[in-house]
Amino acid sequence: MIKVGDRLPDVQFNVPGSDGMKHMRTAEVFGGKTVALFAVPGAFTPTCSARHLPSFREHAAALKAKGVDAIACTAVNDHFVMSAWAKDQNVVDDIVMLADGSGDFARAVGLDADFSKFGMGPRSKRYSMIVKDGVVQTLNVEEAGEYKVSSAEHMLSQLG
Repeated sequence: MIKVGDRLPDVQFNVPGSDGMKHMRTAEVFGGKTVALFAVPGAFTPTCSARHLPSFREHAAALKAKGVDAIACTAVNDHFVMSAWAKDQNVVDDIVMLADGSGDFARAVGLDADFSKFGMGPRSKRYSMIVKDGVVQTLNVEEAGEYKVSSAEHMLSQLG
């Protein structure tokens, strides 16, 4: 599993936005900036839609005031689903949606999880991290089924 001080692995994301979908590599997303990244097990799932993504939407200005240049969300979903979720949550231009459809990023950082018992297959664990110029500064991994340390509120407390 990735840890504080490690550089993020080089993978390709499919990134939906108001101007369509584009391919972006890790260095394009995280290079030269401070990014608040959070990962969810799945778009449109109850906790992810009701609490996790909304916490970052609601605290976006406060995160940016503390030095965060961009907020990004990743999930093992395709870019069509991530685009629809961004529209549903009204974050199309505010949160960079990193579609990790095949789970390459989740596996590369060692934060993948098997949700087969819920009928969801391979997914990502729920976590958050601050990434500065591609290097992990903080890492907050939830215990299975929990939502505490990966919230925007917790991240704000870490930024001082």
